[in-house]
Amino acid sequence: MNQNEYLNYIRNFSIIAHIDHGKSTLSDRMIEKTKTVEQRKMHSQVLDTMELEQERGITIKMQPVRMEYQKDGQDYIFNLIDTPGHIDFSYEVSRAMQAVEGAILLVDATQGIQAQTLTTLQMAKDEGLKIIPALSKIDSPLARVDEVKEEIAILLDVEMDEIIETSGKTGDGVEKLFEKIIKEIPAPKVQHQSPKDLRALVFDFAYHPNKGIIVYVRILDGEVKKTDDLYFKIVKHKFKSNEVGVFKPQEVETEKLKAGEIGYIVTGIKEPGIASVGDTVVFEKNQLQEASGYDTPKPVVWASLYPEDQDDFEFLKTALSKLRLSDSSLTYEEEVSGSLGRGYRCGFLGMLHLEIVTERLKREYNLNLIITHPTIIYKVKLKSGEEKIIYNPAFFPDFGDIKEVTEPWVICDIITPSEYSGAISQLFYHHEGSVLSNINFGDGRVEIKAEIPLRELMRGFFDKLKSETSGYASLAYTSDGYRKADVARMDILVAEERIVAFSRVVSRPKIQQEAESAVEKLHKVMPRQNFVMKIQAKFEGRILSSKTVKAYRKDVTGKLYGGDITRKRKLLEKQKKGKKKMKDIGRVHIPHSVFLKMMKND
Repeated sequence: MNQNEYLNYIRNFSIIAHIDHGKSTLSDRMIEKTKTVEQRKMHSQVLDTMELEQERGITIKMQPVRMEYQKDGQDYIFNLIDTPGHIDFSYEVSRAMQAVEGAILLVDATQGIQAQTLTTLQMAKDEGLKIIPALSKIDSPLARVDEVKEEIAILLDVEMDEIIETSGKTGDGVEKLFEKIIKEIPAPKVQHQSPKDLRALVFDFAYHPNKGIIVYVRILDGEVKKTDDLYFKIVKHKFKSNEVGVFKPQEVETEKLKAGEIGYIVTGIKEPGIASVGDTVVFEKNQLQEASGYDTPKPVVWASLYPEDQDDFEFLKTALSKLRLSDSSLTYEEEVSGSLGRGYRCGFLGMLHLEIVTERLKREYNLNLIITHPTIIYKVKLKSGEEKIIYNPAFFPDFGDIKEVTEPWVICDIITPSEYSGAISQLFYHHEGSVLSNINFGDGRVEIKAEIPLRELMRGFFDKLKSETSGYASLAYTSDGYRKADVARMDILVAEERIVAFSRVVSRPKIQQEAESAVEKLHKVMPRQNFVMKIQAKFEGRILSSKTVKAYRKDVTGKLYGGDITRKRKLLEKQKKGKKKMKDIGRVHIPHSVFLKMMKND
C-alpha cells in the first residue's frame, strides 16, 4: 500500500464538549467497541489517567488514543484526542485541534448548548475542522432530544436528521458515529511525499524519570523510527529517537510512525526547557520548514508559592520544573519576600488550574507551601512618575503613593434560561460589571453579553452565577484590555504580625465588607495556638475588623489528685506567664491547609 492509499484510511479527530456533557464516557464506549483495551482492563474514564482527574470526574490533560475499526473489509485507524471541557484548560483544546482534521461536537441532551461549547466550536471552525454534531445522554429521563437537536441544527445550519443521537451509558449511536467519521472527516493530507522529508508537530509532551521527555507528535510529512537523528527546529536542539510508538491509550512501541499518524517519540532529554509545545521535529540532515506553532497562553491568575521550610526551596524548584514538563501552560519565576524568603511567582489559566497545580505539588512532591492570595496583574503609576506591574498583592504600593491603577477587564458570554436574566443583571451590578446585550436563543434561553473586571470574576463569580441560576447558566469569557481601577491593598495581621501571604488588593468602596469577610474566614479556619491571637484586617494604618482566637488550654493540673489548691494556682499562674512569653516572642505557625482554604473563594 503506497502512502496516499494508507492516508485514506486514517481519521484524526477530537471531541469538543462542555464540562460534564459525557465526553469521557463516550470515549470509553468508542475504546470498548474497537476493542482497543481488553474488557477486563476497562474502567470508567479510561483516558483520565491522573489521580485528580478520576477523583474530580473531570479531564485536566488531553490524552490521545489510537483505535482500529473495520468497515466493509477495510481497516481504519482512528486517532482520537480527548480534551478537557473546563474553560481553564481551553489551551489544551486549541493544541489538539491543530493535530486533527475533524471534531465531534457533543451536546448534552438534558442541558443543551452551553457558553463554553460556543467558544470551543468557534476555535474548531477557525482551524477549518469538519464538525460532526452529536447528542449525548439520550437515555436520560430529563433528555430534551428534539429541542436540543433543533438548537444544534440552527447553530450549525444543518438538518436535524444529520445529528447523531448517542448514549455513553449504553453505547447507542457509537457505530453510527464511526460511519459518519469515515464518511465526513477528511483523510490527512501531506506536503512532501518522500519518507525522508520528516515534519512532526509537537502538540504535547510528558516526562518519564527513566526515558526523559516524551514528545506527543502529529506526523505531517515523512516517517520517523527508532535511532533516527532528529532536531527540534525552533529551539535548535539535536537528539536521537530512542523509541517511537502509538497510544492505546498507554504507550505501545512500533517500528515507525508514518505521515498522518499521531504518536510519540522518546527523546532521552532530561533537562527542562528544551522540548516545547508547537515545535517541529525534523531530520538533523534534512531540515524542512517548521509547521505553524501555537500561541503562547497568557496567565489569568497569579499566586506566589513559598516553601514552608526554606530548606525545601531547591526541592520546590525541581518540582515546578518537572510539573511544567506535563503542563506547558504553567509559568513561574523566582521571587524573594522579606518575611517569606525565596519562592516562585506562578501564573495560572484560572482558579481551577491554580487549585490543581498546588494540589499536585502537595500530593506528588509532598511539599508544604505558603500560597499568597490569588491576584491578577495590575499596572500602577506612582506619584513619583514610576510605573510598576504588580503580580503579588504584598508588593502593591501604599495608597498614598499611587497616582493611578489600571486592571484587566473581560467580556462574558452567558447562556441561561430567560427567567434568570434579571438575577444575572443584578449579579453583574454587584460585581462592578454591566450587561451589554441580551439576545433570545429561541428555546426559552437567552445569551447575555456583559463586561466585568477580571478581579471580580475571580472572586467566586462563577459559583454565585451557578447558585443564582440553579446551575443552569454557563459562562465563557475573553480579554478586553485594561481600564482604570479604584483599588487598594488590605493587609491581614495575625497576633499583630502582618502575614504577607494574606494581603490582597480590593475595591476601595467594598473595603469594609472585604475586611470583615477575610477576618471571619481566617477566624474559622485558623487552628488555636498556645496563646490568644488577634486576627485583624488593616488599611492605611486603620484596623477595619478584628476577631480573637482563644488559646487552647493545656491541663497542667491533671497530674494532681486532690491536694493543695494553692499548688494548682501556682501551676496555672506559671502557664499564664509562659503563654505571655510565647505571645511576645513566638511566630504564629499557619498550616498549609489554612493557606489552601484562604486561597479558595467562599
